[in-house]
Amino acid sequence: MREFSRVQDQALSLDIFDPIQSFPECGGIDVFIGTVRNHHKGKAVKALKYTSYTPVAEKMIREIEQEIKDKYQVSYVRVMHRIGYLDVSDTAIIAIAYAAHRREAFQACEEAVERVKHEVPIWKEEFFTDGTSHYVEGCCIRKDSPDTTTPEKHRHEHNHQHCAHEHTHE
Repeated sequence: MREFSRVQDQALSLDIFDPIQSFPECGGIDVFIGTVRNHHKGKAVKALKYTSYTPVAEKMIREIEQEIKDKYQVSYVRVMHRIGYLDVSDTAIIAIAYAAHRREAFQACEEAVERVKHEVPIWKEEFFTDGTSHYVEGCCIRKDSPDTTTPEKHRHEHNHQHCAHEHTHE
């Protein structure tokens, strides 16, 4: 298995992940690539800046990967998130899952993205073309409920707690 940092301050690439050929039992691959878009809530976005508490973020992403691997019985789940300044169209996050079948690959990849977005200490500041900027409101660390929830449940709970973690990439 290739070893790499889950939080990176350089351009992200699919080349860093283990190749599917290393997992002959897998017939499904799901990849999510989130990029910076040029608008958010009606304002023109110029760039983003992601910051993190990297030691904790690294640990949490690896734990999320393992939990999802076990939950969906998939062979491979990895997530990388970029930190630093990102321009429009730059890649902010890549998640990948290899599974025996497509359904498990889809589910594992989606949950990995949702959990990293909502649980990992990575913060986003948006810079607008009008010269203003702001940190996106939200919380990245939440208290878990006793039951494991789906990504839809996470979004629902966060909205009611006014902790929606918004991203311009998606």
